[in-house]
Amino acid sequence: MGKNKSIILLLILLSLMTIVFLSVRAHTPKITDIGGTVQDFDLVDPNNNRTKLSDMKGSVVFLNFWATWCASCVEELPYVEKLFRAFAGNSSFRMVTILYKDNPQQALNFMKQTGYTFPIYLNPDESASKYFGLTGVPETFIIDKKGVLRTKVLGPAEWDSPQSVALLQSLMQEP
Repeated sequence: MGKNKSIILLLILLSLMTIVFLSVRAHTPKITDIGGTVQDFDLVDPNNNRTKLSDMKGSVVFLNFWATWCASCVEELPYVEKLFRAFAGNSSFRMVTILYKDNPQQALNFMKQTGYTFPIYLNPDESASKYFGLTGVPETFIIDKKGVLRTKVLGPAEWDSPQSVALLQSLMQEP
């Protein structure tokens, strides 16, 4: 009888572990692959204005995660600013930079000191970083007008380069 009880307990334990695993997996956001549709999430600007990624559908979205404590991010930001200025006023382009695990006031002071004007947002529940499977900063995601992830870049890049600008312009020309 002792052997049967052990087997029954083992089966019950395995069943519970399976249920827990499936439940956790069901609540873990799916990471979008290149070519996949991007899930919506909330953004908050420094003035506490709320917006959603879905509000930007119809525009190409340059989505960049960064932090002031990140040397590679700081190295990349002049290129982000040049890109922002190059497409300023173009309704087919939206720039979203999300401050990642950083102090918002410190970031605003940094922006003021450096003269950067690109928009910064917070994602308080960190759903965006989880959703994209962020491995570090900077990381950049290019989303087309239909909400499809087209490009993912890990690490810093020269965003004002002719290749980057051409990629964004070609996506902006798509229907």
